[in-house]
Amino acid sequence: MSLPPAPVLQALKKSSASMANRSTPFVYNEWYVAAFSSEVTREFLPRILLEKRVVLFRTEAGEVVALSDRCAHRAYPLSLGKLEGDTIVCGYHGFRFNAEGDCIDVPSSAKCPRDLGVARYRVVERGPLVWIWMGDPDEADESRLVEQEWLSEANWAKSSGYFELQSNYISMHENLLDLTHLSFLHANTFGTPDYAKAAFKSEIGDGYFALYRDVVPTTLPPLWAKPTGLEGCTTAARIVKSEFKSPAFHQVNVSFYDNKLPEAQRKVSRIKTAHILTPQTHSSCHYFIVHGRDFGLEDDSITQFMHENLFEAFNEDVEGMAALEQVWQTTSPDDMYEISVGADGPSVAMRRYIKQRADAEGLAKAAGPKVVSAPARKEAAV
Repeated sequence: MSLPPAPVLQALKKSSASMANRSTPFVYNEWYVAAFSSEVTREFLPRILLEKRVVLFRTEAGEVVALSDRCAHRAYPLSLGKLEGDTIVCGYHGFRFNAEGDCIDVPSSAKCPRDLGVARYRVVERGPLVWIWMGDPDEADESRLVEQEWLSEANWAKSSGYFELQSNYISMHENLLDLTHLSFLHANTFGTPDYAKAAFKSEIGDGYFALYRDVVPTTLPPLWAKPTGLEGCTTAARIVKSEFKSPAFHQVNVSFYDNKLPEAQRKVSRIKTAHILTPQTHSSCHYFIVHGRDFGLEDDSITQFMHENLFEAFNEDVEGMAALEQVWQTTSPDDMYEISVGADGPSVAMRRYIKQRADAEGLAKAAGPKVVSAPARKEAAV
């Protein structure tokens, strides 16, 4: 078949222009995950987050600190220096910075220059995650953090892992929001042929996007059948809800049971997976994963079995998204177009939402800082 007619191509490109892609500016006024809590110690942890160099460490009291990873003097990485008490000594010329990012000592100067320092970023430690705010500090509201209670609750058995994804985070969010690809990209792991054809419905809200898919009846792949006790069951139910909760956080919720049993007799097994994306650059991403289940809580063999098999499947996403990124990088904009179908509704809305937020931040930045007028001076009474 030939390419779509010119008017159709023009319409497709116009539609794509309203959606975020790999070149869309980052949304900075948002909470992102900088690291697992277990990663942040008294040793420096350097990270590139939203194309900004950051160094993380803990104070002697255990508080997480995130500073710009560049000395204010000659931009040498502070992460290559030394941590002495709660201060960083630059490994180049010995400038010393406290945990607030203030320079408090310059060895070559008798007096330390005033107002010299590096940026400190707001961080919040919740459960297994360290969240960071890279945008306007005045907008850093903890109430905007994504709900994540289950990550710390004892009635969910959990395992976690990390990938350095060689892809933009927009493509990965889209991958997670429409799981039609399970029948194809994951055909050898946890996908089944009937998944892509199963009925679905969408939910599109203000910054919240979800896709529901009920795969009933089905035969579960071994990853799900073995630990749930549904091996050999041809009447299994696989009830899936995939949710975009923020530019940093995506969650997949799945319930499994034998659909032939009356509802009162069903043993329902539930899993949740948090897919946590923090852009590194426009073509790479930190991909944190926490997987949980509400069954077999004391059985470590189930944890190991599910972890190994799940991360084999997640690696298929990592490889697939890297291949997709290469296409974006090597295809001329004149030759690139995308065609969307019904199942893409939530992901199209999600991409438009991120584009709108990025555009709004860009306009606000171009307008410059807000100027607050000083109150009128009152004349002293005579």
